[in-house]
Amino acid sequence: MIKMSIPGFKDICIKNIVFDYNGTLAEDGKVSDRTMEILLLLNEHLNIYVATADTYGNVASEFAGTGIEIRKFPSDRASHFKKETVISLGSNETMCVGNGVNDIEMSKECILSIAIIGPEGCSGKLISNCHIVVKSIDDVFDMLNKTDRIKATLRG
Repeated sequence: MIKMSIPGFKDICIKNIVFDYNGTLAEDGKVSDRTMEILLLLNEHLNIYVATADTYGNVASEFAGTGIEIRKFPSDRASHFKKETVISLGSNETMCVGNGVNDIEMSKECILSIAIIGPEGCSGKLISNCHIVVKSIDDVFDMLNKTDRIKATLRG
């Protein structure tokens, strides 16, 4: 669990993180060793979920034996599925990270939402709906490790 009191914003208690897969955690369907290592560390004190249409058909093998929960959905219902996933976990204690149009609805529900402008780009519409925008998944991990960065970005 991660707790933060952000002056002029709100108090946050994060128990769950929902990550989009392609363009967020994975590039061209592959998760780097470093990203996987950090996800496994995060999974020790947070509930980690990966939401994906599994475009490349390899998400199960990428996360086999990790204990990280994969939530697969039909590609034509991505936005709805991701939003419902966040609601079912508890919007007030769930953070989300994504890069695409289908991440917009979940970003509106989460207590904290982060958009990544990575190698696969990022939806401009998502950027305007997220609390924070970063340039890489490593930036997200650094912010979770050094939460004063989140406070500095969001305080009123």
